[in-house]
Amino acid sequence: MKIIRTPNEWQRERQRMGSATVGLVPTMGALHAGHLSLIRKCRSENSITVASIFVNPTQFNNKQDLSAYPRTFEDDCRLLEQEGTDILFSPDYTDMYPDDFRYQIRETELSTRLCGATRPGHFDGVLTVVMKLLTIIGPTRAYFGEKDYQQFLLIKGMAEAFFLPTQIMDCPLVREASGLALSSRNRLLSEADRRKAPKFYQALSSGKPLDEIQQLLESDGFTVDYVEEYDGRVFGAVFLEEVRLIDNVKR
Repeated sequence: MKIIRTPNEWQRERQRMGSATVGLVPTMGALHAGHLSLIRKCRSENSITVASIFVNPTQFNNKQDLSAYPRTFEDDCRLLEQEGTDILFSPDYTDMYPDDFRYQIRETELSTRLCGATRPGHFDGVLTVVMKLLTIIGPTRAYFGEKDYQQFLLIKGMAEAFFLPTQIMDCPLVREASGLALSSRNRLLSEADRRKAPKFYQALSSGKPLDEIQQLLESDGFTVDYVEEYDGRVFGAVFLEEVRLIDNVKR
């Protein structure tokens, strides 16, 4: 696996690929089986598989959350190599934001709901960094997991609104046997909260009315950010101590 650090270096590499199809799996690292499923899907559909690792500071509205985000670069590289990833794009902040985030992508409807309601500016950062990655890499297809389904809808909408040539692909959410959605943030849970966390999915998938789901979660010790229904799915965000978890299930 080749590691590329700058957009200019990538452009030189891309010229050598000719007409080969390129798939991109954008990540913030701390990889788990969910990320690796995206890599496998990408490899099956493209000649060249590119993963990116960039912990994007502009999508964190909480500096403590940014500082606590797990960083496991060496382990991530090993996992990506084992899955046959061709290229890792891993830039630094100045390469991605030479403008220091003066220019931003903003969506004005869906981004204000669900996770966007209590995380101001979060999706501005997400959409901006994804636009930059799609512009730099120029992939044929880009792959996103359904755990962040709101994010997927926003990115797909952005690509359509700006006539981007990249096909935005959604991939099924991957869960543990307990039902807990795989997430890099699961690493931050205490042992006790790790045992409690699967009750989040159990409540969301219970089929109960939204207010009863919220009451059930609160009685199990979760601090509820929201439980809402949108686009035929039940979305939820909760806290266990300082760790924020999200999930969604089809209604």
